[in-house]
Amino acid sequence: MVSGQRFSHKQNSIIFEYRCITMNPDAVRYTIKLEGVDQEWRAPDIQTRVTYPALRHGRYTFLVKARNSEGVWNSEAESFQFEIRPPFYLTWYFILAALFATGLVIFVYIKIRERALRRENAVLEEKVRDRTATVVAQKEELAQKNKDITDSIRYAKRIQFAILPETPPFRDTFVLFKPKDIVSGDFYWFTEMTGREYFAAVDCTGHGVPGAFMSIIGHNSLTKIVREYGIMEPGQILTRLNREIISTLNRRSDSGDVLDGMDLALCCYMPSEGALEFAGAFNPLYLVRNGEVQETRADKVSIGRSSFNTGKEYTNHRVDIMSGDTVYLFSDGYADQFGGEMMKKFKNRNMKELFLRINDQSMEQQRQILDETIEDWRGELAQLDDILVIGRRF
Repeated sequence: MVSGQRFSHKQNSIIFEYRCITMNPDAVRYTIKLEGVDQEWRAPDIQTRVTYPALRHGRYTFLVKARNSEGVWNSEAESFQFEIRPPFYLTWYFILAALFATGLVIFVYIKIRERALRRENAVLEEKVRDRTATVVAQKEELAQKNKDITDSIRYAKRIQFAILPETPPFRDTFVLFKPKDIVSGDFYWFTEMTGREYFAAVDCTGHGVPGAFMSIIGHNSLTKIVREYGIMEPGQILTRLNREIISTLNRRSDSGDVLDGMDLALCCYMPSEGALEFAGAFNPLYLVRNGEVQETRADKVSIGRSSFNTGKEYTNHRVDIMSGDTVYLFSDGYADQFGGEMMKKFKNRNMKELFLRINDQSMEQQRQILDETIEDWRGELAQLDDILVIGRRF
């Protein structure tokens, strides 16, 4: 065979036969090596034939040396070069073509997916636009309804505040009034009848709009009881107010018994007698005299909470007034406000101490101190209830 031949990948089992010209062939020894397969020359022997089966594709060089009977090796090995071609799928052009085809398939797939994603995004964007338009429309509708409701409540505030005097009609009197919401369930009431001076701090059920409705009912009922019915004694006024509220709510309620009502403290000052009459539903009267706080307890029965209380008779208390005495009426919003370092209620005990501490101040200064104290107490916490405190010095 001619050196440098090329064989296909299927012609990969090669048989080599070799001999040298000599007068004594039995004394000749051969050593061979196939570069690309053998790492070292093979041991000399008399074999003149060798087979290399299942050769991988690539370039090879077969080398052979001979030694004569005198032990002399030929100076240069005889060689035969050949190549086994790789299968077509391992050729560089096939691999390049395969890579190109794979890249093309991937490119086409990406483009198809991009087009599909663009279509899906377009559909989603259209849905989002529709949903956004719906949400915006609903938001605008809700905003308008909220504005209408808020405007109505603010107008209700104007009506509620129209029945409450901007300033107390009696001298040396202050009112600290802090509604939790726009309108309030607490209200204060002042009136004068036949030389008697009436003032009350009233806490209706709830706060906000429901409380405001109750406050209007309560305010009108108190005025009617005193001015139309001519009932003068605070205990009798509360007794009649209890029946009026129960009757009004049950008569106008579809479900019968309504568990709404009010807690209040009502005073009647009689300057000609130098005396004060008091009646209360849950809310007491505090009187500061000579550095002490005297508490007049109220009846533990709310106004109008149940039709079973229609026969309740409220206690009337009489207190002789001395010059310099100061009385305080209040709802439970001040004492029940959470705050302070321990996040606890302010409590009535602290209110008594506060009244004692500020008693020597003017009534307007007392109102400011009470306001600043409760604001400092609650800090960042929300106001929990309507707050109402009335103070009067004699």
